[in-house]
Amino acid sequence: MLKIGEVARLVGLKIETIRFYEAEGLIGRASRTAGNYRLYDDTQIERLSFVRRARDLGFTLEQVRELLALSGDPRGSCANVDAIATVHLREIDRKLIDLQALKNELLRRLDCCERTTVADCQIIEALTLHD
Repeated sequence: MLKIGEVARLVGLKIETIRFYEAEGLIGRASRTAGNYRLYDDTQIERLSFVRRARDLGFTLEQVRELLALSGDPRGSCANVDAIATVHLREIDRKLIDLQALKNELLRRLDCCERTTVADCQIIEALTLHD
C-alpha cells in the first residue's frame, strides 16, 4: 500500500488528478490510514497507470471508462476495444486535417508578410476580430 504522493511519483500523475480519477470511479476508493491519508494497492496503481497511458494517447474519460470495463474480462472479445480505438482514430484523423489546414493558413500568411511593421502584419491582421 502506497500513499497518494508515492503513487503520483510512481505513475507520473499529479495528486489532484489521482483524486479526480478516484472521484470519477476510474479506480476504487482508496483505503484510509488512522491519520486519514489515502492508501492505494497494486490493483489501483495498475489502473492508474492504464488510465494515464490511455489519456496520454488521447482517449476521452468515457472511452477510458469503457476500456477499463472491457479489460476486466480478459476472455471477452476485443471487438468492442477495436470499435473504441476506431472511433478514436477517426477523431485523430479529423484533428490532423484541422491542424494541416491551420499550418497551411499560417504558412500562407507568412509568405505574404513583407516584414515591415506590425501595422501591416498579416498574422496580426488574421488574429484581429473583424465585425
